[in-house]
Amino acid sequence: MPTIESSVANKVSAPGVADELPDADGKMPVIGKTSATERDANSSDKFNFWLAPKQIANPFDIVQVEHMGEAIVDGKLTGKPSRSYGLVTTIEHKTDSPNHLANFVSSNFGDVEENNINTPRVGTNVAKVNILSNNGEIYMPVQSDRPVNFASPEGIQEALGIDTMAQRNRIPAGLIKMSNGASTVAYLDQEFILGPEGAHINMCGISGLATKTSFAMFMLQSILQKAEKTKDEDGVLLSDKIAVIILNVKQGDLLQIDQRPDTNPSVEQREMWEAMGMEPRPFKNTHYLLPRSNNPGQPNSFIEPVSGYQMFAYGLHDAADKLDLLLSDISDQSGAMDALVGDVMQGLVNGDAAFRNCNSWDNLLNAEPLAKNGKTEKWSDHYASTVGKLRRHLRRIIRTRSTGVFTNARARNELNLTEQIREIEGGHTYIVDIAKLNDEEQKLVFGDVLRTVYELKAEDPENRVSKKPIPEKVIFFVDELNKYAPSGTRGSPILEQVLDIAERGRSLGVVLFSAQQFMSAVHSRVTGNCATKILGRTGASEISTPDYRFLDDDLKMNLTRLGKGELIVTHAVYRQPVKIIFPRPAYKQRQPGT
Repeated sequence: MPTIESSVANKVSAPGVADELPDADGKMPVIGKTSATERDANSSDKFNFWLAPKQIANPFDIVQVEHMGEAIVDGKLTGKPSRSYGLVTTIEHKTDSPNHLANFVSSNFGDVEENNINTPRVGTNVAKVNILSNNGEIYMPVQSDRPVNFASPEGIQEALGIDTMAQRNRIPAGLIKMSNGASTVAYLDQEFILGPEGAHINMCGISGLATKTSFAMFMLQSILQKAEKTKDEDGVLLSDKIAVIILNVKQGDLLQIDQRPDTNPSVEQREMWEAMGMEPRPFKNTHYLLPRSNNPGQPNSFIEPVSGYQMFAYGLHDAADKLDLLLSDISDQSGAMDALVGDVMQGLVNGDAAFRNCNSWDNLLNAEPLAKNGKTEKWSDHYASTVGKLRRHLRRIIRTRSTGVFTNARARNELNLTEQIREIEGGHTYIVDIAKLNDEEQKLVFGDVLRTVYELKAEDPENRVSKKPIPEKVIFFVDELNKYAPSGTRGSPILEQVLDIAERGRSLGVVLFSAQQFMSAVHSRVTGNCATKILGRTGASEISTPDYRFLDDDLKMNLTRLGKGELIVTHAVYRQPVKIIFPRPAYKQRQPGT
């Protein structure tokens, strides 16, 4: 069955589109000509062209123009003129009127009812274009009066550099649709998503309109379905070497990803899936890990997955080596609290004599060495005031504000989350629910999972029970990343863990898919190490921040008017950002498209 990437859509939705489709020889019609003036010259990076009357074009359309020199294919000159590709960034309408007052006068001095204009103006639409590439590696300025065409689907892939990607590395990320109805698949290079060349995807945009979670789940499905069709040198399916860990942070959105939706995908949605060579289906081999609640035997979740789940909880010794994650938000300008937490962690983990009787949270809060007869005690070289501060915060987190995830003794059906994550296997997807936990508890779970995965990949795991190989790639998806790696704050154990993954994860096979509303709210070292950025609908105040300086000023304004399901993609292989659309995830959702 022919795919959209090798054909042109037949459906016409705009005037003049029918005349823009390829002719019998496959050539794209001319839509205008390049233009260079004394005051607005073409350069190695940009060029202008005027559009034919009534011709329709839009920002993010990709156009092509013949250039000087010869095209190169497979390192050889072809004898054909080289071709330059460009991305339309904005379109202006220009006339011969010297100013707006002259236009006012030409309409009979502002008569809005007057149909006959006294002085007709000569005008045209002029498109501004950023150079994408040249297939002859010639970056001289595009000359004036050269015919301009919409790029063909094959031309779009050549323009973006997709044609240089190995077939086995092409991951579908959506469809690029042009104003003339032509479409092609937007492929991302697997080596810049999962490593080793680059890694990580960061998504941002207004909540609800940017569809960040939906795109992240689509990309995970795309990677897994591609891996199911690809084998390594030993004949092992790549899907058996990839594990996925998802943190559910909103309602029960991701607690039904193994269930089919209540209604089948529409014809349009199914065609989008098929155009990318994919199947609209739920996730396979899912495992749900839900936190314990204050009600015995009940999980603290918005939804109980129908396919089953396991509960996790934290006894004292489950969290002994993670107290720094639990207490990461405490103000500590002097460093005294950090030192105390470090010594307590070391004492609990090593079983020091002072902590020999600390077997529960109650023991730690109310017994020696931190307290005696209900009163705070000075311990080692730590002042009683510092110990008292630690006890107050622990009591607030463990007792006063606890949602039930902390317990003095885990029941038989309550598991240690660290041990569960340490046993992950390739070909499986693990969903950890933290939607109903408070902030401190969410940070503990997030840091616990991230630290366990990092140690699993970076060190020889001593306590792993499974005899199956450790997954070669572990993809970790988390929304609301700004909670864990905020910009402009002091360092914290969780932030350092995220930075380790962002900066060194690709060499270990640990990949971070992250999302948040505002890119400016996330630490720049995290977003800066993401080889792929996905931008959804964004407010004007946000795009004015320095975090978006990699975008052309004209392209920035387009972010403010993106529709739901429309995204801007910047990828290491692409020379310019492109706009894509993608199908809705094919699993059961609380609200379609969220």
